[in-house]
Amino acid sequence: MPAAMAAAVLLVLLLAVAAPPLAGADDPYRYFTWTVTYGPISPLGTTQQGILINGQFPGPPIDCVTNDNLIVTVVNRLDEPFLLTWNGIKQRKNSWQDGVAGTNCPIPPGANYTYKLQAKDQIGSFTYFPSLALHRAAGGFGALNVYQRPKIPVPYPPPAGDFTLLVGDWYAAGHRQLRRTLDAGAPLPPPDGLLINGARSPPAFVGARGGTYLFRVSNVGLKASVNVRIQGHRLRLAEVEGTHPVQNVYDSLDVHAGQSLAFLVALDQPPLDYAVVVSTRFAAADLTAVATLHYAGAAARAPGPLPAAPPPGQYGWSVNQARSFRWNLTASAARPNPQGSFHYGAIPTSRTLVLASSSPAIAGRRRCAVNGVSFVVPDTPLKLADNYNIANVIEWDSLPARPGAAGAPPRAGTPVVRLNLHEFVEIVFQNTENELQSWHLDGYDFWVVGYGDGQWTEMQRQTYNLVDAQARHTVQVYPNGWSAILVSLDNQGMWNLRSAIWDRQYLGQQLYLRVWTPQQSFSNEYSIPTNAILCGRAAGLPH
Repeated sequence: MPAAMAAAVLLVLLLAVAAPPLAGADDPYRYFTWTVTYGPISPLGTTQQGILINGQFPGPPIDCVTNDNLIVTVVNRLDEPFLLTWNGIKQRKNSWQDGVAGTNCPIPPGANYTYKLQAKDQIGSFTYFPSLALHRAAGGFGALNVYQRPKIPVPYPPPAGDFTLLVGDWYAAGHRQLRRTLDAGAPLPPPDGLLINGARSPPAFVGARGGTYLFRVSNVGLKASVNVRIQGHRLRLAEVEGTHPVQNVYDSLDVHAGQSLAFLVALDQPPLDYAVVVSTRFAAADLTAVATLHYAGAAARAPGPLPAAPPPGQYGWSVNQARSFRWNLTASAARPNPQGSFHYGAIPTSRTLVLASSSPAIAGRRRCAVNGVSFVVPDTPLKLADNYNIANVIEWDSLPARPGAAGAPPRAGTPVVRLNLHEFVEIVFQNTENELQSWHLDGYDFWVVGYGDGQWTEMQRQTYNLVDAQARHTVQVYPNGWSAILVSLDNQGMWNLRSAIWDRQYLGQQLYLRVWTPQQSFSNEYSIPTNAILCGRAAGLPH
């Protein structure tokens, strides 16, 4: 064996040994080195400062297979601390790699950190993005697509190809200016544009007539809900955030902030160029971005206008579509067993949390809160404070389980709700405001068992779908309404429950769930990584 090859093999073995016990010996490792820098971008036609990964905007995609181990070294060349989070990757037993302020110290300027994560028992369309300081308003996001293992069938024939669409609103102002706006207590202005893969008119998606293609769509914007449609074609829903739905067919699909889905499109029309349209929903600014579905050999555009958007301002249309999403009970998940073999509707719940969002003034400035508590990021991440038993960082169980239960004025805090491993919990998101909300839970999927108007009461449980409710990781909550989820807490760790509308998350609409058991074991949770960055009151402590 040549010396250079022997050295390379030795390096791979050392890295694999240094990694936590993420997987069996047969699970492959994929290695990435990403350098994060500022750089000029022009998504709206004028140059502005963006955040690039290896010089790319959006960042490079990760394509991997179920159970692959991903070793991602992030080199921070910004002038601010930086973190990436992996939206929808469950981080089984490993919230140490979640990449949010409550679990990880930020990567200082000029430093690097190596994430060691695994796409354990997952298939589907996911994303990564910066989690701190409104950095995602400048870029740094990308696609993370997890393909099934060969022996695991998916409930559709192999597509002729697949396309990724990272869609979302965009601001001409930089992330620092947007941050100053929020810090001053003012709301963000309407966005200036809508992007598809970092452009208002990206390169065409090319396919051959007679083929069926999978379109993966993720809303990576800050705020706006969007609607996606393709001229002259129908969309067969194939995936919702890593789970297989019943394959209903739609003319268009709503995708709210932080959400992902995938649909199949049969190229069965005359060979022309067709418009792929993304437009804002329920927003002050009516924005549109248009891409092209190009049939190979086509020489002309399809005649006629762009496909029409759903009725503007009518939430009922969107609610009905959301209710039509159903879990495919017979489809295999990432493991061989059918999804429906887990009968979630027959499991008694151990407790109920009713979480109401609000936008109160605290210390004279607008904040966002959950049950009257606006989250403030401490200098010591909650996960480290818990691991080292550091006092006076975490406010254990300080969040009222129901809105208004404490009768106290809005306040700032660092609430963490303690829950036991293997509890089965009902969470109701109550929206008393006039704007649509979107909520995300790290570390889990959950079943969206109900949407409703007005104030939630226990009587609403009679309307729950306890058979085939759609499982996902991010749920919308319509204005002056509620959404209810059921979640099986089978993943120990410190998990962020947050608004996926990013200005609201920045202003405090988030909290953490600490899922725990006193039985310490690698079968429940991995130990603190040996390369974990220690900061705040954990600085200098042993790993």
